[in-house]
Amino acid sequence: MSVLTQAKPKTPIVARTVAELKGLLRERREQAPGLQTGLVPTMGYLHDGHGSLIRRSAAENGLTVLSIFVNPLQFGPTEDLDRYPRDEARDLEVARREGADIVFLPSVEEMYPRRPRTRVLVSGVTEALCGASRPGHFDGVGTVVAKLFHLVAPTRAYFGLKDAQQVAVVRQMADDLNFDVEIVPCPTLRERDGLALSSRNVYLSPEQRAEALVLSRTLSKAKEWAEEPGMTAGELQRRAREEIARSPLADIDYAELRLYPSLEAIPSERQLSGVLLQSEALLALAVKFGGTRLIDNAIFPKKGA
Repeated sequence: MSVLTQAKPKTPIVARTVAELKGLLRERREQAPGLQTGLVPTMGYLHDGHGSLIRRSAAENGLTVLSIFVNPLQFGPTEDLDRYPRDEARDLEVARREGADIVFLPSVEEMYPRRPRTRVLVSGVTEALCGASRPGHFDGVGTVVAKLFHLVAPTRAYFGLKDAQQVAVVRQMADDLNFDVEIVPCPTLRERDGLALSSRNVYLSPEQRAEALVLSRTLSKAKEWAEEPGMTAGELQRRAREEIARSPLADIDYAELRLYPSLEAIPSERQLSGVLLQSEALLALAVKFGGTRLIDNAIFPKKGA
C-alpha cells in the first residue's frame, strides 16, 4: 500500500540586490523559455491578505516573485515610515508557506542609490481620496512600482483591492506607459468579525480595534442603502459619514462615493441606479483611530455587467 505525502513548500531564494534579482530571473528564464512570472509587490509585515496574493500568483504562473520594500517615497514627513512594522523572518516564512519562488528584499540604498530625480506622476486618479490627504503618496507608489515592473518584467502583477485607489493608479500607469503586464486585482480579506486585514492593525488598542469594526458595518449597510429606490450619491455618502461618526474614537478623513476606476466625482443629486448603468462605483473610507489610519471600501458593480 502506497502512502501519499504532501510535498513541503520549498524555501524561496532571497535576492537583496538588483544584480542578484536579475541574475536569478535570467537563469530561470533561460531554463524555461516563455516562463510566465507573477509579481506580488508588498511593504512586508505580511498577513493572510498578502498570502492570498502569493497563492494566486503561484497558481497562475510558473515563477512568483515577492518584493518586500518599505518605500520611503510614498510616506509623508509626518507619517509612520520609521514605525512601520517589520519582521523579515516572519515574512520569509509566509513566502515559503504560500509558494513564492524569489523574495526581493532590497535596502533603501539599493533601490535608490542616489536621490531619484525621476518620478512617475499619474494624474486624474491621484488627486482625490488618499491623494488629497497624503500629498505625493502616489508619486512614490508609481515610481517604485514602475521600477519593479522594469526589474522583474512580470506577466502578471497582483494587488489587493483594499487599496482600490492604488489599483486604479497602477492600472492607469501600466496602460499609459505600455507596460506588458496584466494587473490582477484581488479581493480584500477580512477577519471573522469583518475588519479588513492590514499591517497597521497591529497598532490598534483593543478598544480601537473594536471601534474600527464600524468601517465594515458601514460598507455592509451601504450595499443595502444602494438598493433603495431613489438613493442618490449624496445621500449614501451622508449616511456613511453619519454611521461612522457614531463611533466615538473615529476621526473621519474621507467617506466618498466615486466612479470606478476613473475616480471621477459623482454629483450628489445623481441617483445611484443611473450611475451604475454606466460605471462601477466605489465607496471609499479612510478613518483614524488614535494614531492609526485605516482604509476600506466597497465596489458597487455596473448593472448588467
